[in-house]
Amino acid sequence: MEADGTTNVLIGVQYIRRLWREFGTTIQWQNVSKPLVQSWNLLLSYFIVPLLRFVLVICLALTVMILIEKLFVGAVSLTVRIFKIKPEKRYKWEPIKQDEEMGTTVYPMVLVQIPMYNEKEVYKLSIGAACGLEWPSDRVIIQVLDDSTDLVIKDLVELECQQWKNKGVNIKYEVRNNRKGYKAGALKEGMKHDYVQDCEYIAMFDADFQPESDFLLRTVPFLMHNPDIALVQSRWRFVNADECLMTRLQQMSLDYHFKVEQESGSTMFAFFGFNGTAGVWRIAAIADAGGWQDRTTVEDMDLAVRATLRGWKFIYVGDVQVKSELPSTFKAFRFQQHRWSCGPANLFKKMAVEIMQNNKVSFWKKVHIVYDFFFIGKIVAHTVTFIYYCIVIPLSVLFPEVDIPYWGVVYVPTIITLCKSVGTPSSFHLVFIWILFENVMSLHRLKAALTGLFEVGRVNEWVVTEKLGDAHKTKPVVIDISEADKLVDSLLTDKSADSHLTKPCIPKLKKKKAGITDRFYYSELGIGAFMFFCGYYDAAISKKGYFLYLFVQGIAFFVAGFGYIGTQTPNS
Repeated sequence: MEADGTTNVLIGVQYIRRLWREFGTTIQWQNVSKPLVQSWNLLLSYFIVPLLRFVLVICLALTVMILIEKLFVGAVSLTVRIFKIKPEKRYKWEPIKQDEEMGTTVYPMVLVQIPMYNEKEVYKLSIGAACGLEWPSDRVIIQVLDDSTDLVIKDLVELECQQWKNKGVNIKYEVRNNRKGYKAGALKEGMKHDYVQDCEYIAMFDADFQPESDFLLRTVPFLMHNPDIALVQSRWRFVNADECLMTRLQQMSLDYHFKVEQESGSTMFAFFGFNGTAGVWRIAAIADAGGWQDRTTVEDMDLAVRATLRGWKFIYVGDVQVKSELPSTFKAFRFQQHRWSCGPANLFKKMAVEIMQNNKVSFWKKVHIVYDFFFIGKIVAHTVTFIYYCIVIPLSVLFPEVDIPYWGVVYVPTIITLCKSVGTPSSFHLVFIWILFENVMSLHRLKAALTGLFEVGRVNEWVVTEKLGDAHKTKPVVIDISEADKLVDSLLTDKSADSHLTKPCIPKLKKKKAGITDRFYYSELGIGAFMFFCGYYDAAISKKGYFLYLFVQGIAFFVAGFGYIGTQTPNS
């Protein structure tokens, strides 16, 4: 059988060779290539070019929509500054007055929540700042919600809480035996304790946030004197903004978000997305909105939208600033941006119809939430930034039939950039690099937004943003664990503390040793190569003049793709 098979193969090869000798030399290759060229021209004329032109028109229209939105919120923010329309003028606010007869009861009971997860580098800072708040000790409860899976870190956090408790601070250390719902689950579980029933307001701080001592004195009076207000949001101030170029660029984006977007939303519609931290909530509003839910990875935004639909108002107080830390490694920043882009898109899909059908909110407020807040801010911004600036413009140099109007490639993008760069005037000289970096991140944000819209892949992924504190700047510190050992020994003899020693349901994952290829980001490298190809084509053939932008943007993609951005650590 094997011999017959080999014979048949040889016969077939000889037959092909004979056909080639007889007819191959007489083939007219022009006649063969001509139909292929005609087919390509037809495909180009009737499909590729019309499709590219259609996408271009859509991108230009969406770009104009973004321009109008930026001009509107910018005008509102400018008006607030010119006429000094501060929250204290728009809402009733007055300091808490001392009363000898009532004593400390003139101060409402406040719960301060600090959710954390394996926060080895920053747990002392956040707990210490919360315990240092100026408020009567009998009218405030500090609640540390520790979901740590590292038992050593759990012991250290508990020891820190115990030390503050020994100083007279009313602090509660709470753990649970699983991480269901992640942060939303921890906050929801924290609300179930009996002592929370005595509290009227909740101040929330992530593990890397450090409020000033007068934080409650400046924010709580808004809630006390305005019963229709559910949330008072403060501004973030970044302690490591000068850590590296990447943190400087993040500061530019977030300063615009707080100074312009949050302020205009608060002024015009008494609505904005809760930032998940550095804010004070009315507990009754949280309950009225249905409490914490973990259906998306943006539980803070979810709660804010539901509370707004119930008729509650929000205030942004930009003068109150809370220190925090920006992610300084590219890997941590990408995880954060995935959550911040995927979650809102997923929430928009779940709530768009509910928002428009709501009867307690005005028509214009609903339009603001659906169109301005979600559609433009969370969907269009990511889509246009990548599709237009990283796909359509490069492709236009390959097809001379596609011509982009000058206003669409120069004037409108320039105005949008200037509008968004006013948040951090001291970093204006970095605006060009900031544009390149935002374009690079638009690839990741668009993928995340599509993941949220279609609920596929990593839609429910929650990776806690890595905080470095000062660990990467200083020499390793040798920790004396004798005190921790004493605390653990005392807990072992205390039956009431058994819940603190429950092993987590999710075991600590062993870190895989990072290889050299683990630091590469292949999507960014692929787009960078595409940009370079289009740049060379433009410089050599099409002569449209985009090659300089394409080369520089391609370099930006390569820099990110090879991981040469942000602080370099062993894990990054």
